[in-house]
Amino acid sequence: MIGDNAENGALTLDLAFPYRVLGTGEKSRDCLFVLHGSGVDETSMMELARRMARDALLVAVRGRVPQEEGFRWFERITPTRFDQDSIRAETAAFAAFARDAAARHGLDLDRATFLGYSNGANLVSSLMLLHPGIVRRAVLLRPMPVLDQVPSTDLAGTRTLIIAGAADETYGPFAPALVTLLSRHGSEIDARIVPSGHEIGDPDAAIVGQWLGGSAAEKGPVEPTA
Repeated sequence: MIGDNAENGALTLDLAFPYRVLGTGEKSRDCLFVLHGSGVDETSMMELARRMARDALLVAVRGRVPQEEGFRWFERITPTRFDQDSIRAETAAFAAFARDAAARHGLDLDRATFLGYSNGANLVSSLMLLHPGIVRRAVLLRPMPVLDQVPSTDLAGTRTLIIAGAADETYGPFAPALVTLLSRHGSEIDARIVPSGHEIGDPDAAIVGQWLGGSAAEKGPVEPTA
């Protein structure tokens, strides 16, 4: 169900992906790009994302591939095999979208975190590997590797939090391979396991909130502007 109400912000349709902006970012220059899972829309993660990053500007984005009553980010062949042309096309479109949204809203991508869940997390990891330089910080909830051919991308200087579910029988077994993949390409990895299945909730919010808080502390306080 698409939640089109004032609390979710207005739906913007004139960039490559539909999206909503929530919050003013007055207390922080940080922003959080939020990418939902399969079969839902951009409003499905807003409440949880706000609990993770209370002061950040949220940019909640909608995937463009229809699935059931919602959307996903690229075409799938099976639950764990994906159309490679679709991955590359949608990832390239999202790379352009991220730059356009940043320019429109005055966002600094170096201060942005890309938060993805399930299929959304897989789009973020593909963005890191196929279009390096856009993602500096990534939070991947219940992810798995999806690229059949991975370029020799240098991810040095990026930080990635990966949270798998101990009882996630579909994606959980693939999470270690993604940890190894991103680590070998140079990303600093923080890998966690929570006692849940594929669903996300309070344990994830607590871990992500602490991790993002540590990132903010490392960058130091925001200087007041004139």
